[in-house]
Amino acid sequence: MDKREAGRQVMREVLGEGYLERRDASTNSFNAPLRRFSEESCFGESWSRPGLARPVRSLLCLVMLTALGRTAEFRIHVGAALNNGCTPEEIQEAIYQAAVYCGLPAAVESFRIAEEVLRERGIEIA
Repeated sequence: MDKREAGRQVMREVLGEGYLERRDASTNSFNAPLRRFSEESCFGESWSRPGLARPVRSLLCLVMLTALGRTAEFRIHVGAALNNGCTPEEIQEAIYQAAVYCGLPAAVESFRIAEEVLRERGIEIA
């Protein structure tokens, strides 16, 4: 299997079949090169490495996306973290840790988005 197909398989497992279908349906000649790069490099290379378990990679993504303020990608990766077996408590702790190093406003926005995704998934928040 080449890196692109390996990456697409990881995307299927991490982000879900529905995400991949929506992504494929919206791929066009303008965004196709970047999407291929993502499939090959991000998922076919980085996410496929054996050195870290997928839940750890997910939590790292959440913290980095909080730091960068990339809310759309953050939303996607909250779902990926749940798909990878992260618990709501682990997601909460990762964002809480980010508050110290990335700033409270960034963490507040990430908490808000994470709560929305958890509710969308039917996960109770007490």
